[in-house]
Amino acid sequence: MEFKYTEEKTFAKEDFRRAPLPVGEYENCSFENCDFSETDLSDIKFTDCDFDGCNLSLARLRQTAFRNASFKNCKMLGLQFCDCSAFGLSFSFENCLLNHSSFYKTKIKGTVFKTAELRETDFSECDLTAAVFDECDLSGATFEKTIIEKADFRSARNYSIDPEANRLRKARFSLPEVVGLLRKYEIEVSAD
Repeated sequence: MEFKYTEEKTFAKEDFRRAPLPVGEYENCSFENCDFSETDLSDIKFTDCDFDGCNLSLARLRQTAFRNASFKNCKMLGLQFCDCSAFGLSFSFENCLLNHSSFYKTKIKGTVFKTAELRETDFSECDLTAAVFDECDLSGATFEKTIIEKADFRSARNYSIDPEANRLRKARFSLPEVVGLLRKYEIEVSAD
């Protein structure tokens, strides 16, 4: 199989469902309003790449490498980030839909999620040390044996995190959403 190397190229309004992105390494590339939905991105390396307005929903990510990738205004439903290459895995998300995705057992320290929807997303056994959840909706998100130390949830909402089943040391929360740490106890907290 031929391995293609591409750098500093802009891909705009490409439909990769019809003509798949060739397997290879993409460095400092921009993908604008491209459709990757249900495509196979396995074994592709993205280094310092920007994705803006793209649809990556249900794309296959077996050993896909995202190294310093930036996603803005993207639809990314049902992605299995746990299948990505762990080597150098780093990305940021702004105004993205990540519902029903899985970060199971990934090490993504310092990842920034800004105005993202993360409903029903799996963060089980994930290392989220110093991650930032800025204005994120975490309805139904799963946190189990997750490292959340120094993470910032101050503007996040709708989360339910069991302090006994996760490492929360120095994580930051704010009222009134901090009651999401108490949901398992089924207690009522009032401002009176």
